[in-house]
Amino acid sequence: MRATYLRYPGAFAALLLASGAQAALVSVSGGQAVYDSDLDITWISNANLAATNTFGLATNVDLGLYPSDNSGVNGRILPNGAMNWPGALFWVDAMNAANYLGVNDWRLPVTLYPDRTCDSDPPSGFINCTGSEMGHLYYVDGVTTAMPGPFSNIKDRWLWSGTEYSLNPDDLAWFFKFGNGNQSGAGKANFLWGSAVRSGDISLVPVPAAVWLFGSALGLLGWLQRSAEHGNA
Repeated sequence: MRATYLRYPGAFAALLLASGAQAALVSVSGGQAVYDSDLDITWISNANLAATNTFGLATNVDLGLYPSDNSGVNGRILPNGAMNWPGALFWVDAMNAANYLGVNDWRLPVTLYPDRTCDSDPPSGFINCTGSEMGHLYYVDGVTTAMPGPFSNIKDRWLWSGTEYSLNPDDLAWFFKFGNGNQSGAGKANFLWGSAVRSGDISLVPVPAAVWLFGSALGLLGWLQRSAEHGNA
């Protein structure tokens, strides 16, 4: 398993990746997010952010039924950050409404099913699944409870996926456990934990800006050279 990651400011990380340097996980946005260059996705770095930030949602109260969920379960978030599945969906929506870290396209991680990389089947749960986003983070990038890398609060917990469990989508959704790499389905009323991810690099420097930086550096060198020549004349 690979557990290498780099801690660089966002702009430098983007230039580093553009230059061809190998980096699977890069800490960005002042350590509040982690970019996975393998999958081109960005994670929030705190795997239990909801314990300190619910983005205005009340804890220990029913949040109502989530519009696209057919479980009949009212969303709820607990003060320790645990949440049922509709609660996790409400939480991500609130994160996007708050434009967290300057973007509004956060989501729960996706679970691939069927995933041909998996070794075992229910009821014991799937293991060695590298096709899904959390499975890739665990088995390929090497992020575990013992080796959290650039993440915080990666505990021996079950984290919700945003993918419903196709064998019983009304009642179950996928989860992943970073304590042992197991993924399976859990009842949506259960209180697990939630993280969030988005597609792309949150700190990626636009091409014109990168070109301007490069051009400015060349211009500065040229100016210094001309100044030296003028001074020596």
